Amino acid sequence: MMTIPFRNRPSLPGLRATAALLLAVLLGACASLPNRDPLNIDVAGIESLPGDGMELRLAVKLRVQNPNDSAVDYSGAALRLDLNGQRLATGVSNEAGTVPRYGETLVTIPVTVSALNVVRQITGLADSSHEPAWNYKVNGKLEGGLFGTRRFSGEGTLDLSRAP
Repeated sequence: MMTIPFRNRPSLPGLRATAALLLAVLLGACASLPNRDPLNIDVAGIESLPGDGMELRLAVKLRVQNPNDSAVDYSGAALRLDLNGQRLATGVSNEAGTVPRYGETLVTIPVTVSALNVVRQITGLADSSHEPAWNYKVNGKLEGGLFGTRRFSGEGTLDLSRAP
């Protein structure tokens, strides 16, 4: 068997210098990214949509506020809604738009509540101490490409003792 010697193999110090230069360029690129405040997200409304079979469909309207000096362009959205620590609904939308700088917009995301999730919630209510407050959590994202995607989350309590 004949072996061919490697010629022009990079030396270890040259490889280290190249890696250090690449690391410096990457860190400089990260430092040049704009410092952005997180978006403010509030549930502005929920409307019923036609369902199919044993599922419930809802249109969740989110009020998105942008406290930054640059507009946020998005080309899709995703949403997950948890109630009392359990997933209740998920949804996606291919809606595209812009949240203006220091402005706000409404984003509508259709979500699906499966029959299994409803059963989990009913079982959880039967096992609980029947408190009139429900804790909710919303997680999602506005898709904006490689460096423009903005994730968001929020949580709160629905106090049912004050419901009419």
